[in-house]
Amino acid sequence: MTGVGPFAIPDHLPVAPTSQRLVLNRRGSTVWDAETPAGRFAIKLGYASETHAWTALAPAREGVVLQALGSDAVRYGQWEQGTWNLQPWHVGTDLQRRWEPYRTREKASRPPLPDALACARALAELHDRGVNHGDVQPAHFILSGELTSGSLIDLALARGTEVPPWCDFAYRGCLVHYESPEISRRVLEDGEAAPTPQADVYALGATLLMAATGWRHVEYPDDASRPQQRRAIVNGTHRHVNVAGALGALINEMLRYDADDRPTVREVCDAMEHAV
Repeated sequence: MTGVGPFAIPDHLPVAPTSQRLVLNRRGSTVWDAETPAGRFAIKLGYASETHAWTALAPAREGVVLQALGSDAVRYGQWEQGTWNLQPWHVGTDLQRRWEPYRTREKASRPPLPDALACARALAELHDRGVNHGDVQPAHFILSGELTSGSLIDLALARGTEVPPWCDFAYRGCLVHYESPEISRRVLEDGEAAPTPQADVYALGATLLMAATGWRHVEYPDDASRPQQRRAIVNGTHRHVNVAGALGALINEMLRYDADDRPTVREVCDAMEHAV
């Protein structure tokens, strides 16, 4: 069974919202920002979309990963359309919106390096715990504060923790705008792949490039199919990185075609710390 949403918060969830705001409803996911007596939560409802059945399982899978990482306030379960989770709300602005004032295609972009460092540190913390995110993109970095701190959200595709079979599913790539050549190649050849630290680093470079300039890392038509997009990534080279200074140089390193030629995310953090 597929749905179109948005779906209301089921009555059986272990919270009683006093107010709620619809955040998004697309690609098999309805997300609410809910105020409750226990605090502010994101409530995610997964359902099967017209193109993907796994989206119905994604909230529960993310809940499992978050609990394994020590998030005691996270809860998850099943509802009539699929699965749900609730997790503490991350206050802040996603990277794509935060860098709107700096985004340009006409000249070299100069976004704040501390923001990029906060993103890299958030990814490094995940890698330090043996978990690969698998879906790094600008909307998944939440930044806050004058002394920038960052959070990395949406861990439904992450690998590195044990997940029970009832809510698990194969990794078939991520949003292609941030996909590495080796992930695209494996998905084209086998239909699925495995997230790696090197692929996450590539995605971080593609994320920073998109947020800073509005350009995808590899050029392909806006109406290209997913296989066409992936073939362009496998067969091509990344765009010119029109980002000024040390950040531009680091993005180039993160976007190296061969996975073994890329820096680790900790090396990226070290380079940014010395450049700030």
